[in-house]
Amino acid sequence: MLDEMRDALSRLGVAGMTVTEVKGFGRQKGHTETYRGTEYTVDFVPKIKLDIVMGDDQTDAVIEGIESSARAGAIGDGKIFVSDIEQAIRIRTSEVGADAI
Repeated sequence: MLDEMRDALSRLGVAGMTVTEVKGFGRQKGHTETYRGTEYTVDFVPKIKLDIVMGDDQTDAVIEGIESSARAGAIGDGKIFVSDIEQAIRIRTSEVGADAI
């Protein structure tokens, strides 16, 4: 789904994102696996975390794009957290604010 989401966000004008492979658990609470006859619990499930910074005017469209491209209708579809970015600075050019995004 990551490629579909990236394509949807590109169509909305999102200039970039950071993708991080993480481990965690939510309502799934991990699962049990068997390896060489020994059963063990996997407490942390592999997940992908996306960090996307955009202008306020894009927020609703980007949320809708993520929801429509990532929704499979199953546990583990993920969550979207929206928070304010106090300041953005492009180190190379010293641009600030929206120009730095």
